[in-house]
Amino acid sequence: MQIEDLLRKTKNTVDIHQVFGEPYDRDGMTIIPVARVTGGGGGGSGMAPRGAETGTGMGYGFRAEPAGVYVISGGKVSWQPAVNANRVIGGAFVVAIAGIIGVPRMLKQIRKALR
Repeated sequence: MQIEDLLRKTKNTVDIHQVFGEPYDRDGMTIIPVARVTGGGGGGSGMAPRGAETGTGMGYGFRAEPAGVYVISGGKVSWQPAVNANRVIGGAFVVAIAGIIGVPRMLKQIRKALR
């Protein structure tokens, strides 16, 4: 596969519908789902030390996750973000671990300073 073929495939893979979903109506409101899409790609080639063998490779990947929805109601547009519960729980876990490790050390330092 040549780089031009890879770029053509990438262009055909990515379109606006991966970011903005189809609008739908609910209870007099229009809802437009929105996703956060990220991607990347790369390639390379190499040669064996004595030049006997060569190799090439290319690839790309994309990731999409919900970002929220636009709500259109009464001629006004509002943004309602999506909440990623896994990210919230993971962040709380990191803060808790930092507290478990850090608080005893801080208390020890305070006790030393007060002596």
